Amino acid sequence: MAFIQCDFHSEVLGFGTSINVILPKKDNKEKYSVLYLLHGLTDDHTAWQRKTSIERYANQKNLAVIMPTVHRSFYTDMAKGYDYWTYMTEELPEIVHDFFPISPKRENNFVAGLSMGGYGAFKWALRKPEKFKAAASLSGALNMARRIFDFKDNKDRMKEFRLIYGDLNKVKNSKNDLFYLLKKLKNYSGEIPLLYQCCGTDDFLYKDNIMFKNLCEEEGIVLTYNDEKAGHEWDYWDRKIKDIINWLPNIK
Repeated sequence: MAFIQCDFHSEVLGFGTSINVILPKKDNKEKYSVLYLLHGLTDDHTAWQRKTSIERYANQKNLAVIMPTVHRSFYTDMAKGYDYWTYMTEELPEIVHDFFPISPKRENNFVAGLSMGGYGAFKWALRKPEKFKAAASLSGALNMARRIFDFKDNKDRMKEFRLIYGDLNKVKNSKNDLFYLLKKLKNYSGEIPLLYQCCGTDDFLYKDNIMFKNLCEEEGIVLTYNDEKAGHEWDYWDRKIKDIINWLPNIK
């Protein structure tokens, strides 16, 4: 197993950025199955490596892991900022495939994330279902169209959200609204990614997670869901990312 910090220039962002990469040692010449693993609002590309045993879990399954950084962008082409969505979903996979022996096959590609990263993972899978076999959200901020208005009395947070999304009244029923994207899947003729969702019952995002789960059930979307008594915390995410890696299809 190798751990690599890869620094490179992003043409989309217009500046240098980094990813952390975990590569297993394999005895055959097949390209690696890969998990894109996304960070939360206050973290970066180093968080999963520093705060969980992700390297050990990935090694047990011969799974490559790509951990990018998008700062506080909510994995979005910002209204006033940088095009992190385009970077992550278009440029990053090309760079990864150029640098590392990563499989381009849909059945070998997965995405997961925590909190803001859970939102990013599901947004990537729901907007580009042809790219992923499965996606997972851990304590995800899954209802941003509603949640941004929880901060209406916080001028700094509302300013930040406007930099990200622009007109906040237009987030609902847009490409940045997971509930809208979920409903649109009924018109998708291809294979829908398998979804895994978990959230602690003491988490401040639990209500939004239940709303998303209920909508999946209403829309007939296959979802593996579980919760337990836990908060928004790394002990919980360390346990759950191990469960998710064991859940991933086509991983031996």
